[in-house]
Amino acid sequence: MWTRRDFLNRTTVAGATLMVPGWLNAANITDEELSKLVILHTNDVHSRVEPFPEDGSKNAGLGGAARRAAVIEKIRKENANVLLLDSGDIFQGTPYFNFFLGELDIKLMTQMGYEATAMGNHDFDGGIENFEKQMREHGNFPMINANYDFSDTIMHDKYVKRHIIQKGNIKIGLTGVGIELDGLVPQKLYANTKYLDPIKNASEQADILKHDEKCDLVICLSHLGYRYDNDKVSDIHLAKESRSIDLILGGHTHTFMDAPDIYRNTQGHSVIINQVGWAGMRLGKIDVTFERNKRNKCITCDGIWITNKK
Repeated sequence: MWTRRDFLNRTTVAGATLMVPGWLNAANITDEELSKLVILHTNDVHSRVEPFPEDGSKNAGLGGAARRAAVIEKIRKENANVLLLDSGDIFQGTPYFNFFLGELDIKLMTQMGYEATAMGNHDFDGGIENFEKQMREHGNFPMINANYDFSDTIMHDKYVKRHIIQKGNIKIGLTGVGIELDGLVPQKLYANTKYLDPIKNASEQADILKHDEKCDLVICLSHLGYRYDNDKVSDIHLAKESRSIDLILGGHTHTFMDAPDIYRNTQGHSVIINQVGWAGMRLGKIDVTFERNKRNKCITCDGIWITNKK
């Protein structure tokens, strides 16, 4: 059982776990007074269906869709409210994509129970028509993006700018953003997709989710990249310059974060950024504990290596 002092004092990083004090203020808190949500997330899986081979290399034996599915299933059995998300670059990287063009990847995500994804630059590698086809025929979860204008493409009615998921008595709002495609992806693959300001558009959708829809937690699925050495827009820019976003689940830069970053947004509120590398070697796990009145919450972040080692 946590006390007020525990929540206020647990502010340092311990191993791969970060406790963000958000601020539970009861002197004595029992389980009956709390609502709990477990967020699981991946990014940049890149068609890594099988584990890396046991060949003595750096990533030997890591990853694998079957192992990830088993970990997800175990966590679901142990927790009532589990949310599973992805931040893009589902496609490209192994022969599975070359042969199946993403069909297998989307089928596996559907079987694992993913509930939303962002769209990464490599998800255009088979062309925008291919992504639309794979999602339409094999996906049962939404693709979320607030800063791509798909109005003059086949994707015009196959995506959403925001999405709401209810887990128990917890209302979660989702939006998403993608990286600028010009110069990164051949134009013929993304067709007439137009890139819009990710910070402006994500903030607009987050405002609706937070204030109009009264969501308890607002998450942005981002494929902008964690940070850069230049002024290219990144998750750090998004965190600092946005409104109404509580949590950014990132992708694109393949960053293994030992602990999430926390920044203050334009309203002075904390925004957490997390990313879990690439190739499905790690599954992000974020535990969010709310007081029943939803005014205060505490967030603990960790990463689970997907391996055959016990």
